[in-house]
Amino acid sequence: IAMNGDGVHGLNGDTVAPSEAKHTNGTPSKSKTPCENGEADIHTAKHNGTKRRTPTDTFSFTAEPTIEDIRRMQAEFTDERDWNQFHQPRNLLLAMVGEVGEVSELFQWRGEVTEGLPGWTDSEREHLAHELSDVLIYLVELAEKCHIDLPQAVLRKMALNRLKYPASKVHGSSKKYTEYKD
Repeated sequence: IAMNGDGVHGLNGDTVAPSEAKHTNGTPSKSKTPCENGEADIHTAKHNGTKRRTPTDTFSFTAEPTIEDIRRMQAEFTDERDWNQFHQPRNLLLAMVGEVGEVSELFQWRGEVTEGLPGWTDSEREHLAHELSDVLIYLVELAEKCHIDLPQAVLRKMALNRLKYPASKVHGSSKKYTEYKD
């Protein structure tokens, strides 16, 4: 499922209204509903005075397309245009950095932005979705060209991060792993 201004589009191109959108597991897509103060309700619990996510109330992605689906779609797109000659690792990296710059521009003069982007127009959110999609597409294609199995690399990296940042030692701290004491 992908969202744009007209509705939600499935992989086969069918369109449904955003309110009717469902994840592939059949549960309704969660939308942020405005609270009395006008900000989005992000369903968080307080823990030591800070907001803490609860597993059942956080935002989640749809199950499709998978990273492999995205890799395949981009490979088809590139092949149809004979662009592989231009899509080598260095070029893809530079293109991705350029797209990250475009994402940065959308946040540049806004100050801190609250989760859920309250105050952003539908058009601004859609522009951000396009730019983030460009970054993801280039990242997936770069991983493909470098023969990096991105989902498996994420699993390995998360395991390393758990070792470097044990929750019992770093909970509530933003210090780098080299700064805390054993």
